[in-house]
Amino acid sequence: MSPAHTAAIELAATSDASEHRTLIISLFAAFVVATLFITVWAGRQTKSAADFYAGGRQFTGFQNGLAISGDYMSAASFLGIAGAIALFGYDGFLYSIGFLVAWLVALLLVAEPLRNSGRYTMGDVLAYRMRQRPVRTAAGTSTIVVSIFYLLAQMAGAGVLVSLLLGITSDAGKILIVALVGVLMIVYVTIGGMKGTTWVQMVKAVLLIAGTVLITFLILLKFNFNVSDLLGTAASNSGQGSKFLEPGLKYGGSGTSKLDFLSLGIALVLGTAGLPHILIRFYTVPTAKAARKSVNWAIGIIGAFYLMTIVLGFGAAALLKPDDITASNKAGNTAAPLAALEIGGGGDSTGGAILLAVISAVAFATILAVVAGLTLASSSSFAHDIYANVIRKGKATEKEEMKAARWSTVFIGIVSIALGALARDLNVAGLVALAFAVAASANLPTILYSLFWKRFTTQGALWSIYGGLVAAVGLVLFSPVVSGKPSSMFPDANFDFFPLENPGLISIPLGFLLGWLGSVLSKEKPDEGKYAELEVKSLTGVAAH
Repeated sequence: MSPAHTAAIELAATSDASEHRTLIISLFAAFVVATLFITVWAGRQTKSAADFYAGGRQFTGFQNGLAISGDYMSAASFLGIAGAIALFGYDGFLYSIGFLVAWLVALLLVAEPLRNSGRYTMGDVLAYRMRQRPVRTAAGTSTIVVSIFYLLAQMAGAGVLVSLLLGITSDAGKILIVALVGVLMIVYVTIGGMKGTTWVQMVKAVLLIAGTVLITFLILLKFNFNVSDLLGTAASNSGQGSKFLEPGLKYGGSGTSKLDFLSLGIALVLGTAGLPHILIRFYTVPTAKAARKSVNWAIGIIGAFYLMTIVLGFGAAALLKPDDITASNKAGNTAAPLAALEIGGGGDSTGGAILLAVISAVAFATILAVVAGLTLASSSSFAHDIYANVIRKGKATEKEEMKAARWSTVFIGIVSIALGALARDLNVAGLVALAFAVAASANLPTILYSLFWKRFTTQGALWSIYGGLVAAVGLVLFSPVVSGKPSSMFPDANFDFFPLENPGLISIPLGFLLGWLGSVLSKEKPDEGKYAELEVKSLTGVAAH
């Protein structure tokens, strides 16, 4: 590994770099203090369940679009995709395309009907025309599982990032960082609710776009805005030559890897429309028109961002050797921060240290904002669907419901910290793709059938949610992600009976099939009157909320 990158990784561990360490810690502290201030301010305005779950439905289309962007552009986008492109070239770039195309599915099929039909959670939509208790229990369970999978990626990203900055190499130190992020996210959600989380996400989105624009500009400037020169340098520097710019470096060769690519693509494109923390964002706007406007803004912001991740990834490949990237983190998650360091003049320069600190602080902001949104989605679903409507049978007061949401936030935070510590060496983009697969397998079939198929029944919903959930999670547990490879969560174990790293190819069609089969075989007669009401409500917004 080159001296510049060794200096980067040991930045805070050396006495010579104390001023750099001070700068880094100051930037981190400034963001944490600013966001905690926003959270406390928003918490004072959170009086009712509508405030806690949906921010009082007071946000404009632009504000919500910015917040959705902040929620969606996660550590996977900033760290994982740049790392995947830097190591695998064209095949890594497929993540950018998949995440962006997924928004069209969310816009065309889900955004407006869901906002018109529900109050706070996905369970509200499903329970409208089906038996409340079993459907809400299933929806709450699915939401929590998907959120925890997504949280894994953010926690892994946080551990990698802060370890790089502060020169922490011990496993205990990395676990401590994951725990710190978990504690901060619990504070954000329990105090600020949806209002605080939304404002933090908006601030983070602006910071992330600004930081990405800065590094993209500097990388292009380095190559005189000649994209061909940038790609050519990246290809030769990668050691792969022209193969780096062609399909197949990661997903070529064997039939299994090609199937893995297909599975990944399906999961990325269909997953967004089933992600709980994205779905609840549509409830924060006052009208259906504002919901449409917010998704349009989000598509523009997210589209620009993903175009820039291509420059970040190929720029990292052009500026750094693959061994330099993987020496810092096996999965390539530190490619973007290391590229920032290099473009600023290297590890022994003040310019490099400043750029590294700024970009890493922005990435840390990204992680905190996304984990807050995820935790809010899962705690809201537990409190509103499971506690208020299943355990208390609709008799819980708003105060009791909000108390349950806050306690569930603490529990989900503890679980996420424990699992995030185990997942700290996995590529965060790959981890997020798993969350997308679980969401597309369990949530998406049920949402679409509920909104658009009048013969859909409670049994169909339960079969779809639980069947898709068990299939997706079960296949992941027995996949190379968990065991059997040096990059697995348990590299020394060997129970990878399912050959694909992403289960979407099997579990997503199975979720749709089980929803159809459960409804067809059900003895329950669908309530066509309720379906007609839901159809009018979802399409027009009449009587919504």
